[in-house]
Amino acid sequence: MRQISPHRLTIFCAAAALAACSQPPAPGAQSMRAPDHDIVASIRAAGSRDTSVVEIAPLRNPAIDGFLDAAHAAERAGNIALAISKADSALGLAPDAPDILQYRAELAVRVKDYATAENDARRSYQLGPKVGGLCAKNWQTVLEIEQLKGNAQAVQNARTERDKCQVQGPIRM
Repeated sequence: MRQISPHRLTIFCAAAALAACSQPPAPGAQSMRAPDHDIVASIRAAGSRDTSVVEIAPLRNPAIDGFLDAAHAAERAGNIALAISKADSALGLAPDAPDILQYRAELAVRVKDYATAENDARRSYQLGPKVGGLCAKNWQTVLEIEQLKGNAQAVQNARTERDKCQVQGPIRM
């Protein structure tokens, strides 16, 4: 039988001790299923499909637009961490901007930070217009995350709320 050196035994014991101290994944993370489609594309499509007659667009400081332009460029280049950083900078100047919160929610989905994504989408809805494309994107974000959780009732509730975002104009004769 082969003898184990005291140095190797020490390393083995240290590794075993570290492994015993490690934390298992959070329960929420274990119950999430893997998405079978591009969630962000679905969220953005919900906003673009909205044919409401009402759309709200904020007026804001041009510096915010500079940060957002940089965030979008970073996202297109695949640098999501930089995109999140630039979106955070924009939020530093306009912390209650619902459109920026929704954009950050979409970026959080890209890095699978679903808790942040859902919180940002819900806060965006709270602060923003309750109609139009942004509203639809807010609820589509919640819907997609609830689907990943497997929560059928919450998915249906989010779908109902998303559908309420569309407001038709009056019929003119």
